[in-house]
Amino acid sequence: MEQVSENINEINKLIDMMAKPFEDNINFLCQIPGIKRNSAIIILSEIGNDMEQFSSSRKLSSWAGLTPMNNQSAGKKKSVKISRAGVYLKPCLVEVAHAAVKDKEHPYYANKFNKISKR
Repeated sequence: MEQVSENINEINKLIDMMAKPFEDNINFLCQIPGIKRNSAIIILSEIGNDMEQFSSSRKLSSWAGLTPMNNQSAGKKKSVKISRAGVYLKPCLVEVAHAAVKDKEHPYYANKFNKISKR
């Protein structure tokens, strides 16, 4: 068990070293309710810091796997479950959203969640 802890510490040090050049971006993301340092690093590592590769927020959401897939056959459109894209980013963003909803300093997200969940 001690070896596992040492390995985890080594990996965390390596991640911190690799994230150093992006410290400004990480700090900027950490200003968003629910986002902490590890989440910011995951978001940056998955998306990058050049948002111009996505022409719209919809394209980013789709790329991250947060939008429902549509199956179309014989002119019939059928919405199905959320896509399997974004295997690392999607769970991170879901955790961030849950943290934002629980954040007492920013009740906007809790109110929005409660309003939507009543539907």
